[in-house]
Amino acid sequence: MYGAKKFVLMPVVALILALTSCGGEEQGQSGTTAGANESTQSSSAQTDQEGRHSELTPTNTEAGGPQDFTPLVAEVPDAPIPFTGSDGQIHLAYELETTNFTTGETTIEQLEVLNTDTGNVIDTLDADEVAERLQPAGLRDTADTFDPSMTALIFLHMTFENANEVPDRLLHRLSVKAEAAPPDQQQITEETAPTDVDRRDVVVVGPPLRGSNYLAADSCCESTLHRRAALPINGQIRLAQRYAVDYEQLDADDRIYSGEKKVENYTIYGQEAIAAADGTVVKVVDGLPQQTPGEFPQGISPAEADGNSVILDIGGGNYALYAHFQPGSIRVKEGDRVRMGDVLALVGSSGNSLAPHLHFHVMDGPLSLASNGLPYVVDSYTVTGQSAGTEAFDEAEQEGTSLEITPADPPERVTTAFPLDQTVVSFD
Repeated sequence: MYGAKKFVLMPVVALILALTSCGGEEQGQSGTTAGANESTQSSSAQTDQEGRHSELTPTNTEAGGPQDFTPLVAEVPDAPIPFTGSDGQIHLAYELETTNFTTGETTIEQLEVLNTDTGNVIDTLDADEVAERLQPAGLRDTADTFDPSMTALIFLHMTFENANEVPDRLLHRLSVKAEAAPPDQQQITEETAPTDVDRRDVVVVGPPLRGSNYLAADSCCESTLHRRAALPINGQIRLAQRYAVDYEQLDADDRIYSGEKKVENYTIYGQEAIAAADGTVVKVVDGLPQQTPGEFPQGISPAEADGNSVILDIGGGNYALYAHFQPGSIRVKEGDRVRMGDVLALVGSSGNSLAPHLHFHVMDGPLSLASNGLPYVVDSYTVTGQSAGTEAFDEAEQEGTSLEITPADPPERVTTAFPLDQTVVSFD
């Protein structure tokens, strides 16, 4: 177990002494090379199964090659997939899984994302920007430094004007300060976590609702509720909700609800959720009670988090999840074939829900948590406005006050694009 013994020597010094005092240098190098080859082959197989890209890590098999001390060890668990957002930009959203493999604090003072093929810097984050995106394993709060032996996810998001500007391969250059390094070597620059960009065709779906004045809340890519909902499921870190949207609906006064805070007073309550694509029903959960609006549900198990819900297999390795329906309102059963536009159920507030809404996302498997979230685009809709932001939305949802909306003048018809966070859309 790590931490079972404490060594006075710093990790890098101890490693160097261990290597140079063995006497079997040639054998050690040979064994290291063989192990690296086995690791590379194993990583390649793993890539096919899980989307990990550690096979891109260069393995130096030449005597006299560099053996740099890199206090942070990182990888990209799931290759980024470019998609078009409702702003017309091309987006890349992904995570850098990073471990401080030292006994001292380590801070990223600058993070650069590089185009591997050209060496050009395509994005740069300073220390404060990294800290806003650095989430220690198992927590939802951010941190500005890595504690000893700490693992964290760094949530990255980049935009491009055109699809042809998106690199084929990415590399990450970290400028770090490592307390565990020798005093004159604490400022370190390392290149890590190479990854391909996954250029698959994202699935095109129809809208999951009919009607107008819907708000795409807690959507990609800077909102944290879904984007950072990483969970340890079946022995792996999963982020099924990476591209999830919570749809609310505004009334004529831009309120999420009016009057007393009851489920039936929410504008979206009782709306028909519809199949966004032709598909097969692979999972139905029903019979769970509604939650009291404005109160955080207690004692919700992972199996009940989605409440009354439906999962559709929409083909091509894509699965669509609809969550939080009214109990008894689901009109399909497992094994049913549905066509785009078929009614699935009525919007409610069951499961892990603070208010009536429709939770919708696409993932790569039929399990709501043990899957990887995938981007998608909606075939056609109209952007009618933009809210003042997540904080304003949360207040309007809690208090029943009007949400500040900046109208789109004129409304913009959007095709094959993902509804970004706090966008007001019409599916008419």
